[in-house]
Formats: sequence, C-alpha cells, structure tokens
Amino acid sequence: MGFIPQNLTREAIKKIQLDGLRWTVNHALANSSLYQRNFAKAGITAQDVRSLDDLQNLPFLDKHDLQADYPMPLKSVSDEAVVRIHGSSGTTGKRKVMCYTQKDIDVWADMFARCYELSGMTRQDRVHIAVGYGLWTAGAGFQLGCERFGAMAVPMGPVNTDMHVEMLVDMQSTVFCSTASMALLMAEEVKKRGLLSKIKLNKIILGAERHSDAMRNHIGELLGVDEIYDIYGLTEVYGPGAGLDCTAHEGIHFWDDLFIYEIIDPVTLKPVADGEVGELVITSLKKEASPLIRYRTHDMTRIIPGDCPCGLSFPRHDRIQGRSDDMFIYRAVNIYPNQIDLILDPMDGVGSEYQIVLDHQENGRDMMTLKVERSDSASTNDDTALSAMISDRLRRKLLVRAAVEILDPEALPRTQKKSQRVFDNRNGNSS
Repeated sequence: MGFIPQNLTREAIKKIQLDGLRWTVNHALANSSLYQRNFAKAGITAQDVRSLDDLQNLPFLDKHDLQADYPMPLKSVSDEAVVRIHGSSGTTGKRKVMCYTQKDIDVWADMFARCYELSGMTRQDRVHIAVGYGLWTAGAGFQLGCERFGAMAVPMGPVNTDMHVEMLVDMQSTVFCSTASMALLMAEEVKKRGLLSKIKLNKIILGAERHSDAMRNHIGELLGVDEIYDIYGLTEVYGPGAGLDCTAHEGIHFWDDLFIYEIIDPVTLKPVADGEVGELVITSLKKEASPLIRYRTHDMTRIIPGDCPCGLSFPRHDRIQGRSDDMFIYRAVNIYPNQIDLILDPMDGVGSEYQIVLDHQENGRDMMTLKVERSDSASTNDDTALSAMISDRLRRKLLVRAAVEILDPEALPRTQKKSQRVFDNRNGNSS
C-alpha cells in the first residue's frame, strides 16, 4: 500500500485546505494565548475565515513570537495530550520548542514515508541515518518515517567517521541520509580508504542545509551514486519530510493536503506571483499540539508552475536558495550566499566548497575575500587564471569587487553538521 495519496483533484485539495484552515484557526484561538493575542491585535476572529482568500488577512507568526513565549509557545492541547517535544538548535536566542500529540507523530510518520516512497525506496533498503538525534527533529523524523515505510533503519546519528564507514561496509546500507556537509565528509573518507567497491549505496537524501549543484555532483561522483534527493522540513513543521524532489529532480514536491504554502516578498510581506522567488510562509492543516498559522520560515524559494514530468499531482517549490535573514550587505549591495553558488557552480576547475570572509579595513572600506577550493582535476598552474575569472564574474553578476583565493582540495574544514559559509568580521557576525 502506497503512502502518497493518488488522484486528489484541485477541487478536493481546496476543500481539504479550507476545512483544515478553519479547524486550525478555531483550535488555535480556543487554546493558545499567543494566537489569541496576535489575532486580537489584528482585530480578526475565527468567524472571519470563510474562504481560502481570507488566509491573507491573518497575522503572520515569526520565530521571535516563539522565542518570546518560550518554552512551549504554541501549545494548544493539555499537558496530558503531549507525548513528545522537539526543539530547534537555538543558535539565535531561545530555541523554538514544538509539542506533539500522538496524532501529530502519526501524521509526521506518514508524511515522511511519502518522501521515502517518492525516492523509489523499497522495503528491502537499508537506511543509514547520519543526522542528529535527541532534541532535534532530524534523527527522529528519518527513523520514524523509515519504520513507518517498512525499510531497515540503521540509526547512527553523529558518531565518528570510523564507525560510519565500518557500518556502511558491514550493514551494506543502500540509502544514506545526512546533511550535505556530512555526505561530503563521508564521500571523501570512502575515497581515501578505497572502500567504494565494498559499499552498496545507491541513494542519498540530503537535508537541513542549502547546498550547491557542484557539491551535490561531487558527492555523487565520489560515492558512485546517481540518485541524490533534497528533503525539506523544519522543526516547526513537524520536522524533515515536508517535501522531496522526485526522480525528475525538477523541484521539491510538497504535501498541500497537510499544509498551505505562500510565497511573499520579505520586505512588503505581499504575495509574489508563481515562479518568482520570495519567502516561504507555511500554515498547517492538521497539527494539534503546535499549530502553525502563516509561519514565516525565512527560507527563500519559489513555486514552480506547471506539471512535473514524473506525473505526481502534488505541487513543487524550488530548492531552498537561502534565507531572507542570511542576506549580507557589502558595499551597498544586498547579497545572498546562493548567488555565490550560482556563480561558481558552472565553472570548470572549481571544487564544491567555499567561504566568504568580510573585513573592515583601516581606510574605512569593507573588503570581501572569497576562498574557493580547486577541483581535484584542476592544476595549480591555473590558479591565477581561475582567480581572475571568478573575480570577473563577481564584478559582472553582483557588481562588487572581491579578492579571490584558490585553495587546495579539502583545504576548508569539513563538518558533520551544517557548513559555515559567511564569516563577517566587520561586526562579529557569521552565518
């Protein structure tokens, strides 16, 4: 039996969404003091939600709301109904803690099982889960979905590379789940140890951090894997499993029978047209313990119009291109790290890893240094020309000047977590 609903018409989806929206608003306003305050301030009641168009009149929810009402800001059920909590990393201020009822856990398991099904997994697969366990949603979500789907979970978590390599060989895992940074680390380890012929990986599922095509392709080449998938999710939306790109790899399918997605301009907060990049806003339709109403994720993406070649009717959004709060200003130009990805990705001789370093010079001017790894196949003799080419593209694409340093392959640090791309020494910030 498949987990992905089939033959849901647009009319059926709209009814599911309207019913879910009205239930969510009524449920939240009856049980959450945070929502009661926000809606009262906006002068809106549950009776004002009569159609899906009314969603745009409802107040936004942001991470600051969740942190201000710490520790359980959205709790909309009794303590007795809460069977679990999960929290974000809390890198900026208090962590965002979400509550879960048993029904929430069941919905999350089914939702994640859809992603595994969409990737083409079978119950014969062995799934090596190399993401964080504990308070974080990652490990729990990947394992929960794997068990619901019926494949074998190999719950490794953030152990050392020796143990990961040993279990990849011994368990003959076929699917590897991790951040892109962790996958790159493991791919390079497998190559160093000459173990490619001793492992059986045929699929990789990457989540939790944005990554470039160059990084994705490099991981695939080192591990001999053609099918690499990008999974989406965040703690506030159950966790990972809110969407996955299919075998066509032309966007991430998301489950619009469980959520309503909006794309807004992060400055004006108004909707943008399908196909235009903006900030993703999510409303949940079934969450009991911690319902979401117009939650600003700050993830930048776009809705992809049209049908997917794979034939699945669920809509798609593009891979996450960055965060609206990740933008940095350099010499009066607004820059997202994703723009650097797009400049470096198609260039021969460039590896998958880079860092952006921002400094404030004594003369009062800002300086950006772009540190870029050379690809394995490139020669050091080409460093000067490669540096000049990258610098020229930065000037033409972003209208800024920067120093470009070409580094040896694997010169930049590797991590099991998320790679740090931007080091802003001008005011002590980094991201």
